[in-house]
Parts: sequence; C-alpha cells; structure tokens
Amino acid sequence: MTTASTTAVPTLIGSVQRALRLLEAVGAHRDGAPAKQLAREAGLPLPTAYHLLRTLTHEGYLRRENGVFLFGAAAENLTAAQAVRPRPATVTDSLAHWRDAIGVPVYCAVYREGEIELIAVADAPDAPAVGEWASFRETGHAHAIGQCLLGQLDEKGREDHLDRYPVRPLTRYSVRDRAAFLERLRSLRQGEPVIERQEYALGTVCAAIPVTAGATLAAMAISVPLDDEERLLPAVEQLRCEVARLLRSFVFSISI
Repeated sequence: MTTASTTAVPTLIGSVQRALRLLEAVGAHRDGAPAKQLAREAGLPLPTAYHLLRTLTHEGYLRRENGVFLFGAAAENLTAAQAVRPRPATVTDSLAHWRDAIGVPVYCAVYREGEIELIAVADAPDAPAVGEWASFRETGHAHAIGQCLLGQLDEKGREDHLDRYPVRPLTRYSVRDRAAFLERLRSLRQGEPVIERQEYALGTVCAAIPVTAGATLAAMAISVPLDDEERLLPAVEQLRCEVARLLRSFVFSISI
C-alpha cells in the first residue's frame, strides 16, 4: 500500500504568474518591446498579454512609449529604492545615539488617535529614565513630553483630551487646574522647549521639543536630576540640533 504524500501543495495564482512572466520579458529589453513580442516570449496568448499589459500600465509598473513597453516608476521603485535611499534611522536607533552623545535619557512620544503614546525610551544605568509611577497617557498635563504634544493640538483637541483626562496635581509643583494648564499651553512659544520641574516626579526636571515628522504629532524629551538642572537647557539644545540635522537628511522613520 502506498502512503499519500503529506507535502503541502502551494496555492498559485495563475494571473499573477502570467503578469510576472510579462515583467520578466520587459526586463530583458533595455529599450522596450512591443506587445506581440512580449506575449511570444512570455508564452501567452496575445489577448491575455494585452489585458495584463494594460493593467500593469494602469498600475504604473509599465509605461508605453512609441509602441513599446518599458518599466514604469512603480517597478523601478521596487528595484531601486533600497539601493538609492539610505536605510531610514528608526526612532530607537536615534534615541540610543542621542543618549550616548548627550549623556541623558531620551524619550519619544506621539499623539495618535487622541492618545499620548510613549513609543521609545533610551536610558542607561548611569542615566536612568523616569519611572512611570502614574500613567504617562493619562497625565500629559504633568510631564514635559505630554505638555509638548498637547501644545501642538488646536483648542478643540486640547479640550477633548482634558475632558477624558482631567488635570490633577501629581506633586506640589504640578499645575493645579484645567484653566491654569490651558493658559500655560497658550503661552508656549512655537518651537521652543517645554520645561517641566518636578511636576511629574520629585527630584527630576525635564525638557521636551516638538518634532515635525509628516502628519504625525511627535515630541522628544530628556530628563536630568534636580541637582543637575544646569545641564538641562544645554542638553535639550543639543538634542534639538541633532533632531533637526536628522530630519533634514530625510532618512528618519518615526515608527518602530
């Protein structure tokens, strides 16, 4: 008695295979080739080749010039993107570099779908990050990176956030009420660091800067011990210069 093979047979999509054969045929001709020649080389009936060529052209993978088909921008991007563009620096890579260069813990957060999200932190044994003893998401009014993000919202966005996460003092240095907090946000100067002294954690001072990364509202922050406060402003200025230089390179990815 024979035993049936248990090897799984992959499900293949014929139309995709035929489209790939056509792309391979186009790639064999530096100056392009006409539909009849491509159909013959791909082993396809001419009507089928015409349908696929029309679809591939519509999607940008091919273009037709003077009766011949050549690779379009979409196909060129598939092969050239990685060779031409440097690998984007991820936020975790960048934070680790800045932590080492500046000698302080570095934080990154975004405001996404109505929530403050701390997406990355880089610290070290000799430069520990602030512990999250109260939810960063719910206490944006009390820490520098949250204040920086909320400062980038319009009035309606701020009011909506504070309806969901009311202002409440966390330490004796925290802002006391909603009106005072909104007034503070209105007084922030665009692009300037947001400074917070012991409002979230006693013994710690923090500074945050807004980061423009497409449509994403983002912020970077640093923290230092209170008895090292004289380092705060020089360190955040160094961070701002580092971030600006990286953003100018167009190779920074805010996602992780």
